[in-house]
Amino acid sequence: MKIPFVDLSAMHRPLEPEFLEVFTRVLRSSAFVLGPEVKQFEDAFAAYVGTSHCVALTNGTAALHLTLLALDIKPGDEVITVPHTFIATAEAISAVGARPVFVDIDPVSYTMDPALLERAITPRTRAILPVHLYGQTADMDAILEIANRHAIPVIEDACQAHGAEYKGRRAGSLAVAGCFSFYPGKNLGACGEGGAVTTDDPELAHRVRMWRDHGSKQKYVHQFPGLNMRMDGVQGGILAVKLQHLDRWNEQRRQAAAQYQVALAGSDIILPAEMPWGKHVYHLYVIQADDREGLRRRLEAAGIESGLHYPIPLHLQEAYRFLGYQQGSFPVTEAVVGRILSLPMYPGISTDAVARVAEEIMETSNVA
Repeated sequence: MKIPFVDLSAMHRPLEPEFLEVFTRVLRSSAFVLGPEVKQFEDAFAAYVGTSHCVALTNGTAALHLTLLALDIKPGDEVITVPHTFIATAEAISAVGARPVFVDIDPVSYTMDPALLERAITPRTRAILPVHLYGQTADMDAILEIANRHAIPVIEDACQAHGAEYKGRRAGSLAVAGCFSFYPGKNLGACGEGGAVTTDDPELAHRVRMWRDHGSKQKYVHQFPGLNMRMDGVQGGILAVKLQHLDRWNEQRRQAAAQYQVALAGSDIILPAEMPWGKHVYHLYVIQADDREGLRRRLEAAGIESGLHYPIPLHLQEAYRFLGYQQGSFPVTEAVVGRILSLPMYPGISTDAVARVAEEIMETSNVA
């Protein structure tokens, strides 16, 4: 039984007629960039997240980048984030000329540890950028309390948290802005690239819209030198179709995660934990194993794909050597990255597939 890490084709197949309708509408209207399909998606996604505004963009990195630009983060400033995330989080900070400052993660949630946040704040700190990792939000009340005392804006990296909740509110509505990626494998993914910024701040939304479109709010009239990060019409239409299914797909992920939890109980594997503050949507189902590489080889031999998210923390990447961090700077992150393994997880994964993955893992694990 071959089990893929993710299977997008099964999820997309029933939607193909609607996707073709989107393509036909865009083709006939020639609204290939932005246009009514993108506007419809922006309105629908803002309503879904629970914000007043959504600005659709080319990808999640652009969402982070333009939010920082719209907040006037510039060279010499510092932005606090975590070392355990995809590099795009830090790249966006670098792109505006600011300096990433890392804070270690909580060992259970894998998100920013608020207990370590305040000591990282300096007079140059201009933003705090927690990452809602693997489908679960960071502890936002604790982060926001510290940020508000220091009058520092908080930006949510929600690129892996479409539909995740924190105390009944959805990711992307918890701070000054939320940044989303619609990379194809995300819980809400385009058939290509896409991203968005969500916010309740009309001025921030206005600034992001200008940044995405050459610093313009009127064609051929430019207030500043901007960028070109506009969403394609086809992607906007496809995302509007898929958004209608997001809650159902997230529930399927949660059901698969619940099956994993039961099937792997009693082993020496450390399982993901849903924190008491919210609702996990399991973009990834990430375990920890003592012999991660051995387990991965065994799964591969059995025809089971797995993933590593992320094996090298950002502070030890060559790209960020200049920051001066060393091995040992962030012990929780460094301990985690040698043990984590992402198991197959996607909407519609069968109970038989989950059971087969769990069976292979249990055969190699010490069972209490």
